Amino acid sequence: MILPVTLEGRHVRLEPLAQEHHAALCAVGLDPDLWELIPNRVTSPEEMAAYIQAALNGQAAGSALPFATVDATTGRVIGSTRFMNIDEANRRLEIGATWIAAPWRRTAINTEAKYLLLRHAFETLGCIRVELKTDSLNQRSRNAIRRIGATEEGTLRQHIITWSGRLRDTVYFSVLDSEWPRVKRDLEQKLDRNG
Repeated sequence: MILPVTLEGRHVRLEPLAQEHHAALCAVGLDPDLWELIPNRVTSPEEMAAYIQAALNGQAAGSALPFATVDATTGRVIGSTRFMNIDEANRRLEIGATWIAAPWRRTAINTEAKYLLLRHAFETLGCIRVELKTDSLNQRSRNAIRRIGATEEGTLRQHIITWSGRLRDTVYFSVLDSEWPRVKRDLEQKLDRNG
């Protein structure tokens, strides 16, 4: 079983998600635009509590490890991410359920968060494959996943029925353990350029 851990960088701290993060996540995460292309939206304090509880239920079942995303310079909670679909037997997992409030997008925070998660997955957990996926309509997310060095693998058509009833096509990406040294180097260079 993968145990909760805090992952710290210069720009971001990923700490184990808890119900104690509820108020801080509500303060930045109830924007309907944030959830437009995410399968299950969160637009009320009650929905945020259920979102956190579902993540914690996944953790208890051994299929997820959720984090609160914290701006390291201010200590403010600004989003959430997690390891999910954990498959220890096949040494793979997914980085997903990632959202960052609008003021912190397109900063070094998401890049460093992915770096910390990938490093932990490959160098501590011994993964051979890390998956990421997104809505085919979410070009911002697709670009961000490509920027971290993941390889686009294909699209699962009509993969998920979203909260609005729309049939979502899901684009899959991955990073393999053999690719991690290159991806790691490139991410470190990006982070060095961002101070």
